[in-house]
Amino acid sequence: MTADALLLYGTHTVEAEPVRLSAGVLSADFVNGNLRTIRHGGTEVLRAIAYIVRDRDWGTYEPELTDLVIDQGADTFSVSYSASCAGPDASRLGFCAAIKGSADGRLVFDVSALPESDFETNRCGFCILHPIASLAGSPVTVEHTDGSVVATKLPLLIDPWQPFKDLRAITHEVRPGVSAECRMQGDVFEMEDQRNWSDASYKTYVRPLALPWPYVLPAGEPNRQTISLRITGEGKAPAAAVASEPVRVELGEAGPRLPDVGVIIYPEDVEAALANLSTLSTLGPQQLILQYDPTRGHGLDALRSYARLAAAYPAQTTLECVVAGAGDLDAELSAVAGMVRRAGLKLSAIAVSPSVDRQSTPPGSAWPQCPPLEAVYVAARHAFPDIRLGGGMFSYFTELNRKRVPADRLDFITHCTCPIVHAADDLSIMQSLEALPFITQSTRAIYGAKPYRIGPSTIPMRQNPYGGATKANPDGQRIAMADSDPRHAGLFGAAWTIGYAARVAPTGLEMLTLSSFTGPFGVLAGPGEPVEEGGLRPIFQAIKGLCELAGLTHVAAKTSDEIKVLALAGRSASGETVVWLANLTADDVRVDIPALGQGNLVMTPYAIARID
Repeated sequence: MTADALLLYGTHTVEAEPVRLSAGVLSADFVNGNLRTIRHGGTEVLRAIAYIVRDRDWGTYEPELTDLVIDQGADTFSVSYSASCAGPDASRLGFCAAIKGSADGRLVFDVSALPESDFETNRCGFCILHPIASLAGSPVTVEHTDGSVVATKLPLLIDPWQPFKDLRAITHEVRPGVSAECRMQGDVFEMEDQRNWSDASYKTYVRPLALPWPYVLPAGEPNRQTISLRITGEGKAPAAAVASEPVRVELGEAGPRLPDVGVIIYPEDVEAALANLSTLSTLGPQQLILQYDPTRGHGLDALRSYARLAAAYPAQTTLECVVAGAGDLDAELSAVAGMVRRAGLKLSAIAVSPSVDRQSTPPGSAWPQCPPLEAVYVAARHAFPDIRLGGGMFSYFTELNRKRVPADRLDFITHCTCPIVHAADDLSIMQSLEALPFITQSTRAIYGAKPYRIGPSTIPMRQNPYGGATKANPDGQRIAMADSDPRHAGLFGAAWTIGYAARVAPTGLEMLTLSSFTGPFGVLAGPGEPVEEGGLRPIFQAIKGLCELAGLTHVAAKTSDEIKVLALAGRSASGETVVWLANLTADDVRVDIPALGQGNLVMTPYAIARID
C-alpha cells in the first residue's frame, strides 16, 4: 500500500505473504488456499498442489476462504478452510479443504466440493506442478488407473500433447537416495507439458481434455479429490546456500549475434507514435511490426497511417498480416498487396497466418476449417515476391508445436509467448523465464537453423486462443489472461523483459519483440502510473538497452543463482563488453561481477542495471 509498490508493480496492491508450513525437513508455502514451493531438505519436490476452478473461457475463479485454521507443530502442520466460487446466473460452488503434513515426508491435500446449484466449469479439481529445471528428461515411474506401472521419462523437448494419460500416481527422484510419489484420487488425471505456454512446470490435472467442456457439476452432488505426497529415502540433503553470499556473474564463450529488437504498432497507435517521434528514436528499435487484421476492420487507411510512420521513422518494417481465409487466397493477398502499394508503404517483410489459427485446438477437439498453409504461403509469395516471407503462429508456441508449419516455404518462423495463461501471481510470471530455453530448443529441433523470431511477447495477453476474449482488467489486478497488467508498467516488467532476453539470447534469434510503443503493451506511460502521463515506463530503459545490444555478439553470461538474477552480455567488434543484469526478486540482492573488474553491486527489488 505504498508508493514503492506502485513503482515496483504498477499498482498499490501487493500480494499477501505466503505462510511457511514446516514439518521436519518438509516445507511448503500456503498461498490463497493452495500449496506452493513444496520442498524436502531444501530441494523443490513440487512447484504446487492447487485446487483450481475454471470458467468456460478457462479463466480462474478466486475463491473466498472462510473458517481458516492453521496449526503448526514441531513435526506436523495442518490447515483447514471452507471456500466458495460464485459463477454466472447466481450459481455457486462450495468446498472444504484439509491439508496435513508430517516430518516423515507425508503430505495430504483433501477437498470435498458440493455445488449449491448446477455449476458450469471447464475444470474443477487439483493441479499438481512438477518443476522443470532439474526434472526435464529425467526418469519417472507412472502408475495408470488400470493398475499398470511404467518406467519412463519426462519429456526433454516440449511435448505438444499429453505425455501421460489415465494417471493414478507418478514417482520421481528428488535427489540421490530420495524419491517422491504423488498419488491422485477422486477422478482421472493426465499430464500436459506446460512449457508449451512458458509455464515452468509439467502439470498433472483432473479430467481428461478429450471429455467435453464446459461441463456442469450437478447441484447437490458431492465430489471429493485427494492428493497424497510420500517422500522416502535417506539421501543426503544438499548444503544450504548462505543467504548473505552475493550472486556471482561469470562470462563465457562468444555465441550468435544478438537479435534486432522490434516494436509492435497497431493502427490506433500511429498518431501517438508520430507525436512522440523523438522518444521512438531514442528507444531505437531496429524493426517496426505493423499489425494488419481485416477481421478487425483494418484496410487502406491503416496501411496509409503505417506508411506515414515508416516514412518518419526509417527502420525495417514487417507486416503482421492476418489472413481471413474466407475466399480465394490469391485474391485476398493480392488485394492486400495492392493496398500496400496504394498506401506507399515500403515493407521489408511480411508474416502471414490464418485468422483461425489464432484459436487453439486442444487435445481431443476437432480441428477447425482452415486454408492449407502451403496454399497460404504460395499466395503470399505470389502477392509479395520481392520481400521476405514469414509464418508460424501469431499466438503462442503451443499452437506452433501442435500445428507444424511447412517451413521450407518460409524465410523465417515466428511465434509469441505470454506468461499469464494459467496463473498471474508474481512468482509464476518470473518462473516462466525458466521455460524459454526449452521453447527455443524445441523450436530449433523442429525447424533447424531457419531464421527465428519471437514476439510480440508481453506480460499482458493481447489475444486469447483458449476462450472468447481476453479478460478486461480496468482495476489493474493480477488476473490470468488479462488484456492489461499493471506490472508491465512497473520495475517488475523491466526486470522480466531483461530476463526474457537473457534466456533466449543463446538461440540466435533474428528478432525479439517485447513491447508495443503505446497502450497497455507499450513503453509510454498512461494515467495513474508512477510517472507523468506521456512519460516513460521502466520497461523503456529495458527495451532501449536491448536495442543498443542488437547486432553485438552474444557472450554467455551465467549467474550463480538464476532464480534471483539473470545476466545478458554482448560484445562489440572492438571487444567492448556490455552486461545487463535483472534482479528477479522483491528483495535486495548483492551481485559480484569480477569478470568485468567490478566489486559488489547491491540491486534493489526488480532493478535492472547496465555494466560496461
